[in-house]
Amino acid sequence: MDKTQSNSWVNVLLIVDKFRVFIIFLLLLVIASFISDAFFTVTNLFNVMRQVSIVGIIAVGMTLVILTAGIDLSVGSVMALTGAVVAGVMTAGMPIPIAILVCLIAGLIIGAFNGVVISKGNVPPFIATLAVMVIARGFTLVLTGGSPTIINDASYRVIGSGTLLGVPVPVVIMGVIFLIMYWVLKNTTFGRSIYAVGGNEEAARLAGINVDRVKIFVYSLTGMFAAVSAMIYTSRLMSAQPNAGTMLELDAIAAVIIGGTRLTGGKGGVIGTLIGALIMGVLDNILNLANVSPFYQEIAKGAVILAAVLLDSKLAKLNR
Repeated sequence: MDKTQSNSWVNVLLIVDKFRVFIIFLLLLVIASFISDAFFTVTNLFNVMRQVSIVGIIAVGMTLVILTAGIDLSVGSVMALTGAVVAGVMTAGMPIPIAILVCLIAGLIIGAFNGVVISKGNVPPFIATLAVMVIARGFTLVLTGGSPTIINDASYRVIGSGTLLGVPVPVVIMGVIFLIMYWVLKNTTFGRSIYAVGGNEEAARLAGINVDRVKIFVYSLTGMFAAVSAMIYTSRLMSAQPNAGTMLELDAIAAVIIGGTRLTGGKGGVIGTLIGALIMGVLDNILNLANVSPFYQEIAKGAVILAAVLLDSKLAKLNR
């Protein structure tokens, strides 16, 4: 292959890199239309969006973390723990607003702990959040006794199953979070600092950016977003499940990587993550409509994650 042809292929791959998430999403929609007529019904589309909301909200936080060249493996366990917290507070007779506030604060504190251990303790994000994942799951089992904690206040159900102007409340919550974080990343000093830290941490520090503060803040937000997802999840089931959020961190990471955010940090954004989360949700829905065994669904999901990481690695080399 001569140099001209080689450059042409590189240019094609760079174009694919720019629009890959939209291309994949459109291809999945086309496939879905052939597999089942039920896919494009309003009921099914809303069901997909409801399912996506839990992963999507967590994936927003994961995007921020990965943009700083970090990772958070604790989000699934944090979701389970904060779900147990909100259920426990309501079981103790506290009103819903207090339970929600305690849940959000709990998520924020756990996330901040991750950030402090990573930034001040110089512990690699993978190791720090893996440890917190185990600790949080253990606390969840302690709080729940290993059994579901039932929520009896019926008005709490609106968070996970209610609608606002015909749109499911979880979808509204997810949309608001995505819009806010899109604006933050594009229009604030903090947003630019996130990209700077992920692009070159030492250069960011020399430029006067408080790198530790940025890291603590993004991990704190990630913990809080996990708590938001916990409220949606517990509201939908009207109970806190000790095994909630198991392997959810992989779905969130997959959504972020499929959405075009680099694992090495410094490049990406929440719009791509939203489409990435939708891709994961549509894929699940297609497999369900096609009556594919749940066991094979896990294999398919793992293959998608592997393909996304390999593609990310290849395209990252081309962009150097």
